Amino acid sequence: MKPDVPAVLIETAGLLARNADPSLPPAERASALGLSAALLGFAAQAWDGAAHNLVQENRAIRSLLGEAGSDDDLRLSALSVENARLRAALIALQAQVEGKDPAKEAAIWAELVASTERRLVAGSPA
Repeated sequence: MKPDVPAVLIETAGLLARNADPSLPPAERASALGLSAALLGFAAQAWDGAAHNLVQENRAIRSLLGEAGSDDDLRLSALSVENARLRAALIALQAQVEGKDPAKEAAIWAELVASTERRLVAGSPA
């Protein structure tokens, strides 16, 4: 989920705090509370699969890069840092093989599609 779950939770907390003001018009409050509920639902879905998805992506990208290794630190922050490093290396590899190695290029694009599909949450346009 982008933005990341912590950012969504911070924004939702702000929405809830602002809507505690009893002088707000009921329609405004209802709208903000509906948005808060939707954001919390999306965050819950994204949070549940976040570590699993990052480990799968990191494993797949390492394979494309020909790197050994695994994710020993399963904190989302650590997995995300490693994912960003691997994605930067994958971009460099894609630029290197573009037009020169169709099979590798297709494998890279297949993983990017799979990665996007892993990150979909209910209600996402597919």
